[in-house]
This record gives sequence, C-alpha cells and structure tokens, in this order.
Amino acid sequence: MKVLASVLGKLPGTLRFKKGPRALSAVASVSSLVVFLFLGCSRSEPKADLVIINGAEPGTLDPALVSVQADSRIVRALFEGLTRLDPKTASAIPGLAERWEISPDGINYTFHLRTNAVWSTGEPITTADVVYSWLRVLDPMTASEYAGQLFFVKNAEEFSSGKLKNPAQVGVKAIDPYTLQVELVGPTPFFADLCAFQTLAVVPRKTIERYGDRWLMAKPLPTSGPYTLDFWRLLDKIRVRKNPLHWDVANIQNEIVDFLPGESAMTAMNLYQARQADILWDKNLIPADLMDVLGQQPDCHRYNYLGTFFLRFNLTKKPFDDVRVRKALAMTIDRKRIVERITRSGEEPATHFVPGGMSIYTSPPGYGYDPDTARNLLAEAGFPGGKKFPPFQYLFKAGETDKKIAVELQAMWREQLGIPMEIRQAESKVYYTSLHDMDYDVGRSSWIGDYNDPNTFLDMFMSNNGNNYTGWKNEKYDSLIREGNRQLDPKKREKILQQAETLLIHDDLPITPIYFYSGVLFYRPDEVEGVYFNVLDEHPISSIKKKKPTSASASSR
Repeated sequence: MKVLASVLGKLPGTLRFKKGPRALSAVASVSSLVVFLFLGCSRSEPKADLVIINGAEPGTLDPALVSVQADSRIVRALFEGLTRLDPKTASAIPGLAERWEISPDGINYTFHLRTNAVWSTGEPITTADVVYSWLRVLDPMTASEYAGQLFFVKNAEEFSSGKLKNPAQVGVKAIDPYTLQVELVGPTPFFADLCAFQTLAVVPRKTIERYGDRWLMAKPLPTSGPYTLDFWRLLDKIRVRKNPLHWDVANIQNEIVDFLPGESAMTAMNLYQARQADILWDKNLIPADLMDVLGQQPDCHRYNYLGTFFLRFNLTKKPFDDVRVRKALAMTIDRKRIVERITRSGEEPATHFVPGGMSIYTSPPGYGYDPDTARNLLAEAGFPGGKKFPPFQYLFKAGETDKKIAVELQAMWREQLGIPMEIRQAESKVYYTSLHDMDYDVGRSSWIGDYNDPNTFLDMFMSNNGNNYTGWKNEKYDSLIREGNRQLDPKKREKILQQAETLLIHDDLPITPIYFYSGVLFYRPDEVEGVYFNVLDEHPISSIKKKKPTSASASSR
C-alpha cells in the first residue's frame, strides 16, 4: 500500500467522458476501480512474482475499447485471440487457433480452434465466441476505435457503418464449434498478425450479456488468456494471476504479476531503484534529464521499434483548416533540437510518418526545417509576421518530457512565426477524451505499430477510422489505402501507399511527424529474463520471469 499512500492525493476530481456506450464502459470501469480500491486493502497479500511499472491508470480493460499501449499490455495477459505474438519476433503464432489454412487467392482463411482451449471458469471456448467477439467490435453501439482492424473482413465495414444490418452477412462463420471460416475483401498478408491484436481477442458473451457495461466486475471474470484478473485497485495496482486452465499453462512463467500505475517519471524511477518494481518500461516514466547517467547502467536497455511521435491538427477549427497554416507550423519545428536537447535517448528526427525498419516499404519525404518558407506561407494565409493569428492551445498529457517539448514548440513558433500558443496539460484520461472529442487545437500524439506493415500507420487516417481525431477526410487517400491493401505485387503496393503517405505528410498535412521512438526500458538482467526486443515493442507477460537469486546475490541485499 506504499504506492497507494504516495499517490492518493493526486486523484483527479473530475473525469469527463463522451456520452454514449463507450462512456458507460468508461464510467463502469471507474466505478469498478472504486470498488476494488476498498477491497482487501487491510488484509495481507502474497508477494507478486513480477512487478511492473506500467504508466497511467487504465481507462478500461475491455479489449474492444482499449486504445493505449499500457492498457493493452494488461488486456493481452487476460484475453487471447486466434493468434498471439511471438515474444522474440512479435510475429503471429498460434493462439486459441492451433492452425489455419489460407486459400490460394489469399481471401479465405480457415482457423481450427484448440479443443483444449477453455475459459478460466472451465467452459469451452468455441468459434461462436469468436464470431460474437468480432461482431461486438463492429457493432456501432460498442463504439470501438479499433473497429477498422476488422474492415479487411467481407462486409465488416458496411456492418460497422450501419449500411448493412444483418450480421450474418459479415464474412466470419462458425462452421462447427472448432472450425472458423473468414472471408476477406481481398488478400491481406498481415491478417494473421491482426488476429493477435487485442481488439480481436475473444471475450465472454454470457458475462457481457448478463452484466452489460459492468462485465469486467464479474466475479469470477472469465478470461481467455494466460492470466485471470485478481483485483484492480485505483491508484494502487492491478494484479493478475496465472490461469490454471489455460491451454499453455505449462509455459506461463509467473503465478502473480502486479501492474503499478504512475505518471511521474521521478516517482517511477525511485520505485524501481528502491526495488519495489522489477521492470520500468514506459519511456515517459524515465527522467530525460538523467538519461546521460542512467543510459550507462547495465539495467538500461535500448532498442529500435516501430513508433512515431507526431502532432495532430484539428481541421475543424480555424485557422488550422488552412493547409498553409499547418505547413508553416510544421516547417518551423527544429526536430533535431528536440531529440538532442529533450528526449536524448537515441530518437531520430522524423519528416515522414511510417518509421524505417520495414523491408517492404520506404516512406516518401515530408517537410524539414524551413522557417523562411514557413513565414511566407503564413503571410499568404493572412497572418504576416503572425499578426492577428488567434491564440491557440497545444494539448499534451502529463509528463516531464512532453511538457518540455510543449515549451520548446511554444518558443519555436513564437520566435519564428510570431504566433501565440498556450500550453494545455491534461491527465491521461482527460487527454485521450479531449482527442476523441476533438476538443483541442494542436495535439501531441504518438503511434506504435500494431503489426509489421505500413498499413498499421497509414490506415489510421482513413475517413472512417476511429483513431483519426483530426477531422481530415480525403476520398483519394481512402481509395489509395484500399487499393494498396488489395495489391499482391509488393513493389506496386509500395508505390500506391507512398502516394497515400504523400497526401498525409506533404500535400494535406493533417499531422506532422516529429521523431521516431527509440525504445528504453529498465530491468536487471541478472534478475529478470524473457524480455526480447522487437519492432512492435511487445513483451508478453507470460514469457517474462524472475530468476532465482543466487546465494551471493541474496546475501548482498
């Protein structure tokens, strides 16, 4: 309870949620947190085998609604899909499906579920559960931001948009309890990888239908993954416990795992240094000012992965509906200055959106640092020297690094363009709600690849994608993304997607990239094993374990 005591005073007084089904889920999640907060606080608890500092308090653990990487780490431990991620390569390997076949044209998939796959409560997991879970994501009432991950399935997009009312016409069919047939709109080489994404995980229909938006409070909560939810206590911890009925229980490395919330980098590092946590793996929870020293330690691990830090413009607000204004702002960002002075962890300045490292794709160039051209563009837009440019806000979530970047952007735009910018810092939940509700002018954003393909970055800005958050709609862009994903020739596909990215980062510019992430996480290699560095920055909890201490190391503590 030391962590709880240290942060109880930071509980936000008000959380704002958009009205609708997603809001009910969010409110239910907060309600459940309050319940868990007071359950078991006074009784003694067994010590966890592994303790992880995981970032901000989750908004939900519903796979259909999760949109934040820190939340998805916990969700992946609780709920599994047809495939799962290889801990070393982050490529798709068999999960609830033990095997699958693909038709020669790449359109039809036949998945065969494991006959020994059961819910943590003992009932068998069947193809009917998969069909229900996917249709629930597509149901407009669910309001899943990641519903687009299923739009590769025939008629899925039409059903999600409400154009098609009959769910039986969606291309996912239960042939029998253990055989699932999926028909796609076209060849999708990364579809098996999509099936490992948390949105496509299998969730318990009976529990959801019984409890509605409060289903995560069910006791016991049926889970399909390697762990069960022991408890969730607000601003204290989330504890998961090994699922003894999981089909791969023999390879689950830990009995109990604790996830600690936190948004203060100094507090997180202090907890880790005090050995109250085994892993610190949220980059924002590592003090950037100390990286020169911390980076030399043997427990600091750096690696490259598919992640981009970028800015969104709200095109529904003036003057950001003018592309000349957006280009002027983009051209006065000294990206090199940001990575060298602030982030300082090996990040690379970015002028395009899709990171390097994909052998199948190379991005087109975007805008670099060009303040002279930027000033001319701003003058053309009617704001010479920044005169009469309306005050605007830059939205970012709480964190020292993000705050420093905000201050740096404020100075750059004031010095080079003469325009006023206000800094708007928000707690994580308020920050994400503001993005979702388009309640911002310019917003800090980031994206980590969900699978190793450029589509995981580019399809986010299609007109109907739930993660767009810019107000930008471009039919040509939508058409190019769809055409590219149907193209079997990799070279032709690359050229089509490059045209789309050019619209995104050069012609229309609803976003502007700032830098590519460099992974940094802390753990003691003599104490923890099973952490592998891959391009998706995914580290399945079930594969990580504490080493048994040697007599020498045990006596030194």
